Amino acid sequence: MTAAPTGPLFSVHDIPFSAHGSWFGISPVLAEKTRAEDLHLVSHQNGMHAVLRLAPLDAATGDRAETLVEATPGLLSWTGTDGRIDLAYESPDTVRVRGKGLGLRVSAAARTLTPFSGTYFYRDPVDGAHVFTSYETGRRYRVTVLSGTAADVSGSQTLGAGDRGLTVTAETDGSWEVAVEELDSARAPYRSSATFGEVMEAARQSFAGFVETVAPWRSAATPAAQLAAYVVWSATVRPAGLVTRPAVLMSKHWMDKVWSWDHCFNALALAPGCPGLAWDQFSLPFDHQDDSGALPDSVTHSEVLYNFVKPPIHGWTFGHLRGRLPEPLTPAQLTEAYERLTRWTDFWLTARRAPGATLPHYQHGNDSGWDNATTFDPARLAVTTDLAAILILQLDELARLAAELGYPDDARRRTETADALQAALLDELWDGERFLSRPADGGSPARSASLLDLMPIVLGDRLPAEVSDRLAERIEEHLTVFGLATEHPASPHYEPDGYWRGPIWAPATVLIEDGLRRAGHERLADEISARFRALCETSGFAENFDALTGEGLRDRAYTWTASSYLLLAGAHELRHTAPAVHTGG
Repeated sequence: MTAAPTGPLFSVHDIPFSAHGSWFGISPVLAEKTRAEDLHLVSHQNGMHAVLRLAPLDAATGDRAETLVEATPGLLSWTGTDGRIDLAYESPDTVRVRGKGLGLRVSAAARTLTPFSGTYFYRDPVDGAHVFTSYETGRRYRVTVLSGTAADVSGSQTLGAGDRGLTVTAETDGSWEVAVEELDSARAPYRSSATFGEVMEAARQSFAGFVETVAPWRSAATPAAQLAAYVVWSATVRPAGLVTRPAVLMSKHWMDKVWSWDHCFNALALAPGCPGLAWDQFSLPFDHQDDSGALPDSVTHSEVLYNFVKPPIHGWTFGHLRGRLPEPLTPAQLTEAYERLTRWTDFWLTARRAPGATLPHYQHGNDSGWDNATTFDPARLAVTTDLAAILILQLDELARLAAELGYPDDARRRTETADALQAALLDELWDGERFLSRPADGGSPARSASLLDLMPIVLGDRLPAEVSDRLAERIEEHLTVFGLATEHPASPHYEPDGYWRGPIWAPATVLIEDGLRRAGHERLADEISARFRALCETSGFAENFDALTGEGLRDRAYTWTASSYLLLAGAHELRHTAPAVHTGG
């Protein structure tokens, strides 16, 4: 039994094996920083839950077999001394698994402790399939044996503690095959006319088509483009529950949500090749905009959280999105965007401005997306320069939209507000050398060694030249061999794995690179882009990276990191190469 390669090899310890549209993946990750010896079917409906344990077995002894696990975008394989097991997605809710020379134990991932929790297991008399009913996910997982034999069935109809599962063993030729489905209450018995080879080829073609749309510019100079595309493709889920549109989760590890600024980078990366999916990414959090105009902190299958918000980078995003889409947005889309961005902007100008204040404030570092940045050490309720800057950009975008839609008075008013915010930003928080922050309820301005204080560079050529020049100098001081450290490495508060107190992050990189370029600091922008791209090419697409070693940290399959690589790599290719047919990569 052999299988053709379907793309770049990757480790399922770093990147879950999944498929576009699916709510589950195959990986050893059980919880944050917790990994198992065996691979699991991990569902992201109703939270993150390891549902089924998949263990390769020695066909002769029935003991667990030692295998090498390899994955490509279309095929996951266990290879042992005496045989092989392959797994491929037939559809977003169904995988086919085949083996020869090895058996497979499919069992409930965790022991059930009470009759009212965990997994219930039974053989369905209607079609003979074996079904795991998961209390945690609220879904059923049906295993249908297509060839071979179900043996060592244990725990059927058992309540309380005990193992639950079955072993799939071979027929006389040593081969077997099963289908595993995630379903709701009931479904017709599993039937398929496709061979495993056809299933695998369809999966390969699906991914290959996606790569061609999102990274047609790829070349040997962008060696991580295919894998970046896979991270985004495989983390995309179908609409379900509170997810109102096809959505790119941040990860199919434990960061399995859409946060209300992360989605912007995925939308931008998808825009040229997948405009409909890009529009869905931009729009999803706005589907849950509340009566005050605020966006939720995050959206996932079974919850929408409003206890925090995220920074209003959506005006900046919308302007870039329009420039990257292959076709203009319709009048209806423009009007919808204008209304939603208006309400989101007015939230900051009303609910987040103290009486008599010109500048808005955050209520916590979480609102900024830079959760624990040292800017917030003096006061969590803080007036910060990044918020003012990105809100100015959003007001500018609203002014352009208002003029385009025929609202000249609104356009003038938005421009006047943006100008007033910038005047207050420079008057209240610029000391001639650097930007400061201050408590929202009064108090003295404070300085920090956080990159967050340098984010006004996003204003680009809107800033006075002497201000942008000074910001560029300070930004360059944060640039390590691998990229922009979010806390200056010489700071006493620097932490190698301190979240926003040191590590390199994709969104800060993209926003700063863009602002520098618009401010005329192209050399520094080019250097920041080059170092971040090289970092991804050597360390993958982690949530963040150690600024001094380049090691990937936290969640190792983060879509905004992959999308940021695609954005920067694509822009670099288009700037520095003549139009040509890609050579792969």
